[in-house]
Amino acid sequence: MKKYTFYIALVLGLTVISCKKEEAPKPKVIYQDTSKAKTEVPEDTTQIEIADLPVTMEGTNYLIFPIGTISGDKKGIKSSYDSNSGYTVSNYSEYQITGYLKNLKFQEIGKDTIYALTDANVLIETATYLKSTADKTKKQLMVYSVADMDTNKDNKLDNNDIKSLYLSEISGKNFTKISMDFQELIDWNVLDNRHRLYFRTIEDTNKNGAFDKEDRLHYYYLDLLGKEWKAVAYQPI
Repeated sequence: MKKYTFYIALVLGLTVISCKKEEAPKPKVIYQDTSKAKTEVPEDTTQIEIADLPVTMEGTNYLIFPIGTISGDKKGIKSSYDSNSGYTVSNYSEYQITGYLKNLKFQEIGKDTIYALTDANVLIETATYLKSTADKTKKQLMVYSVADMDTNKDNKLDNNDIKSLYLSEISGKNFTKISMDFQELIDWNVLDNRHRLYFRTIEDTNKNGAFDKEDRLHYYYLDLLGKEWKAVAYQPI
């Protein structure tokens, strides 16, 4: 009996291992009908949109309201990404707002009007105020990490989709995409002595749906003081 039980356990164990081996990582890009990648993601009617209390960046004249969603169930309302956070949809550290945000809204201090950063369906993960640039040049700008396309075609925008780099004025105006479609943002930084924003992306050149060492890295910089925000490619290697 013990021997028979051992064989059953062995077969079950091998079956579980086999299933795990067959589970491939979910791709970030699905290439079938890529022309439809920008089609609108169906609205999730279970999600309720709420705003966090406003924050303001030091030295600026605008309030920023993070806008996110929470989900409802039969027991009431709970956070859509962290059940312990209650009604909070964002986090704020010095000069940066993070979360899984549907939008940001802006209000100039002393005025009543509140307006949205964008009317597009996006997911904003970070919004960073370029404080050092403002101190040196008086130009007040925000940099964003954004998912703006359902690249893996699962009918939702989340952190499994490609992240892109955006820029706007501190007022939220001129919200502009800087990186290229279908290139995943890796990182960025600012060199204040050159007034440039440098960033790297990766392109799935072997078209396997994932980003790996076989793919191509791209390098760009942007003149923050230029009349037009346009990424310029450069080749450091």
